[in-house]
Amino acid sequence: MLNTRPDTDSADLLAALDKRGYRHLSAPMLNIVFPVPTSPLDIKKYQAVIFTSANGVRAFAKLTGDRSLPAYCVGDATARTCATFGFDDVCSANGDINDLAALIRKKVDPAHGPLFHPAARKTAGDLGHMLLTDGYNVDRQTVYEAQESKSFPEDVLEALHNHHIEAVLFFSPRTAETFVKLVRSYKLERDLSGTSAICLSPAVQSKLSDLTWYRTRVASQPTQEYLLSELGSLS
Repeated sequence: MLNTRPDTDSADLLAALDKRGYRHLSAPMLNIVFPVPTSPLDIKKYQAVIFTSANGVRAFAKLTGDRSLPAYCVGDATARTCATFGFDDVCSANGDINDLAALIRKKVDPAHGPLFHPAARKTAGDLGHMLLTDGYNVDRQTVYEAQESKSFPEDVLEALHNHHIEAVLFFSPRTAETFVKLVRSYKLERDLSGTSAICLSPAVQSKLSDLTWYRTRVASQPTQEYLLSELGSLS
């Protein structure tokens, strides 16, 4: 198996692969960089904080030690990261930004104040825009950078050339886009004919459609467990 997640997000996945007996390599397609905060974050004006990634939680923790705000998370993995960093009031959506928007509409009254969204410079969707017509004021601030990888590790490159990768795991559209760019730059298109792509969502799959895969599978729900279930179905 080939894991393409950033190192900061891979610990649980690699442990799960080990538990299931899979041999794996890693080629992080994104490198997460947390800028040094120039000043502490004042969160008193916000009624809640929104997290669309676990890295948003990690960045938030570098900005302030205050955990008093309710946290609304895109999925369970992000919610678990919130709990690890000391949040007590945590609500989780089903792993999709549209589900998160629906959760906020259901649980949060826009009249009670703005929401803080610590995010990457590039995100898979514009949550603030999605909620704007419902009267929500979402203050999105860039608190970390996801930098695209410029190369494959040598062991991964060799494994791809020799057709030793049974499946590649993809968790985000941008990760998939970066992988496609590298495959083309290394001229590896033909080396994927026996490899399957396992995708977290249809949005991720759409970024891989220009490559020829042996199989493409999409998790029935956008969570790691469902993605691993698709991986298991290859056997």
